[in-house]
Amino acid sequence: MPGKTGTLRSDAVKKGTSRAAARGLMRATGMKDEDFDKPLVAIANSFNTIVPGHIHLNELVAEVKKGVEEAGGACFEFGVMGICDGIAMGLDGMRYSLPSREIVADTVESMVEAHVADSWVGVTNCDKITPGMLMAAGRLNVPAVMLTGGPMLPGLFKGRKLDVISIFEAVGELTAGKISEEEFDEVERRACPGAGSCSGLFTANTMACLTEALGMSIPGCATQHAVSKEKRETARRTGALAVELARENRRPRDFVTKASFENAIRVENAIGGSTNTTLHLIAIAKEFGVELDLCEFDRLSRETKHVVALKPGGKHFMDDLDRAGGIPAVMSRLSGALKDEGTVTGGSILGVAKDAKVEDDDVIRPLDKAYHEEGGIAVLFGNLAEEGCVIKQSAVTAAMRRFEGPAKVFDTERAATDAMLKGKIAPGDAVVIRYQGPKGAPGMPEMLGPTSILAGLGLGESVALVTDGRFSGGTKGLSIGHVCPEAYVGGTIAAVRNKDIIRIDLDSREIEVLISQKEVKSRLKERKPPKSGVSGYLARYREGVSSASCGAVMAPQEPARPSQ
Repeated sequence: MPGKTGTLRSDAVKKGTSRAAARGLMRATGMKDEDFDKPLVAIANSFNTIVPGHIHLNELVAEVKKGVEEAGGACFEFGVMGICDGIAMGLDGMRYSLPSREIVADTVESMVEAHVADSWVGVTNCDKITPGMLMAAGRLNVPAVMLTGGPMLPGLFKGRKLDVISIFEAVGELTAGKISEEEFDEVERRACPGAGSCSGLFTANTMACLTEALGMSIPGCATQHAVSKEKRETARRTGALAVELARENRRPRDFVTKASFENAIRVENAIGGSTNTTLHLIAIAKEFGVELDLCEFDRLSRETKHVVALKPGGKHFMDDLDRAGGIPAVMSRLSGALKDEGTVTGGSILGVAKDAKVEDDDVIRPLDKAYHEEGGIAVLFGNLAEEGCVIKQSAVTAAMRRFEGPAKVFDTERAATDAMLKGKIAPGDAVVIRYQGPKGAPGMPEMLGPTSILAGLGLGESVALVTDGRFSGGTKGLSIGHVCPEAYVGGTIAAVRNKDIIRIDLDSREIEVLISQKEVKSRLKERKPPKSGVSGYLARYREGVSSASCGAVMAPQEPARPSQ
């Protein structure tokens, strides 16, 4: 925080005789005399060359730097990790994805605090990187602004738009004999044409949209295509804004409030976004000193109409949403329900909504022509999920909103996938995949593979999938995740056996296994969890991580009390 009038936070490292060595080291990086009087802006860059959503971020960072320099600031850049869920999906490495969110937050905290930056820019994209940076923003409460890297354009094959989900579903279609080897190969080659986060409304793009709804990025940023002229312009403006934030000491907690999170949840429900946001928003809110729980997601869902249907829950893609006016236009539809909270630009959410215009009523529907009268997220409770579980109800057919069927139980994702590909899953089955929670896996892997294979096999509208793991934002159908308590800690899901009847009712928000509580307790005493020995970071994560219902955060451990 600035001290005397006109001073900067970074003066602590740049000013005074005692800081000569620090200045000497900074001069070695190219800093000049005049730079020591400028606001010092840190740029957290999650560029890498393995994640499509991040391969272009160096180009955006170059524009951010121009914006910083033109506004009279100095800057330094540091690297932040990023994992591609699509590449890691179905492998042991997927266990590192959710835990990486904590590493991102810790990295930003460490670099910004150690080098005493006056403000910082989070140049981010993809599933865990954006939430991790937002967690850091709340934790540090140092002036900050996010620049999300933008979505990929959809691929094209035979006049059909494609995304990465098209490839996962093609695996099931090939197995079922619905497409040829040649068509399968073309889908693989064409689905992901270049830089950007996956082109549908999966977790990465959902989180970009919610970053904007929270007021943490420049309006319009979320939907701008990754390599568009508009995205480069936004990057430059973001750099200049970071200097302004430093000079004014305008900090995230000054404008991101409980009401801001409620706004974001309403936007999430209106667009039918990823269920992963229940994990991320709860975790981010904790860092902002705001309490959120699953019940609030469901309450706001019941009050919010579903007006945008992007892939996988509809026919449109992120480029369609951008053309229709982006998140500002969505907020204009919801303006009657949104709270007038501030934004990083100094404006207000309702101001952004007022200035926006819906350019396509088919992409962003009027409230009286909504796809559904409730929002995209539903939270269920019952003896199978006493602490709750979540589903993207906007991607469920009307016929599957009430379901009752026999369980087919698997302790690993691989076993479930093998059973699907070998034809061992039938219409009406309830596939249960357990020991996949934050502690159980550990790491709570996504299960895009199983859900997409079911869709490709033609079982997506007749089979339920229930897990204490989580799903990609690309999931559709009766796919219920985040079952809490998880199997690893003795949740009821650990007691389920083959042929037990699973009953699900989305309207009443209930999920049950039809066995007595006495039988549940008896089975839990006999359970034999699969061996899942881990070491290193995953072992530390398993020890410290909270329940999915609490955001799967690394909770500080209470110090041991000395014995009396």
